[in-house]
Amino acid sequence: MRVEPGAKRVRVYVGGEAVADTIRPLLVWEVPYYPAYYLPVDDVRMELLAPTGNTRRSPSRGEGTYFAVKGGDRVAHDAALRYADSPVKQLRDHVRFDWDAVDAVFEEDEEVFIHPRSPDTRVDILHSSRHVQVIVDGVTVADTHRPTILYETGLPPRYYVPRTDVRMDLLDATDSRTGCPYKGFARYWNVRAGDAVHEDLAWSYPTPLPESQKIAGLVAFYNERVDLVVDGERQERPRTPFS
Repeated sequence: MRVEPGAKRVRVYVGGEAVADTIRPLLVWEVPYYPAYYLPVDDVRMELLAPTGNTRRSPSRGEGTYFAVKGGDRVAHDAALRYADSPVKQLRDHVRFDWDAVDAVFEEDEEVFIHPRSPDTRVDILHSSRHVQVIVDGVTVADTHRPTILYETGLPPRYYVPRTDVRMDLLDATDSRTGCPYKGFARYWNVRAGDAVHEDLAWSYPTPLPESQKIAGLVAFYNERVDLVVDGERQERPRTPFS
């Protein structure tokens, strides 16, 4: 587990009320892929927190106690967690909020979704003229000479294709949605190829965050699950958490 100080002002809201406001957050990598915020108890309105009796045991962080958080007319159950006796001393006087349980988390004056932005992650989005083909079970479902390539630290390049270069007749919209703190919220499609249906194989960001506007409305496919041909060369399928 990795712990380092953060430089941003972080605020947490429940029921329209700021329940935490700090310029001294800790970034804690509980998992390898992205950090969580731990906020100093001195910057949390602890009078709004009440123990729920639930606990959580972590091999690295020790025994944690859950708290309900009351803000305005709303009570968020098990929305905060504190490891008061953690073997990791930096965490003992800090509180971790559950992003799914609270209403909003802000970095400075911008709302951030899903998890904190990692200082180790960079996203570059570049227009390209490379020839990209996406093939599923022998069926070419996308063919373009104008991809937009998204390079994100720790992931393979993602090729975003204009819809006019995608066989949209083979794509069926699903109810699946995911969020990303760098790109926004994505919608998904199943892809039909022959008699097979490949679930949630393609996605798009209809209204991405400002820094990712270049991919607005474009369609991407999981490199891990399709045959991707770039400039005539078939790419090896990468191994990632999405494989």
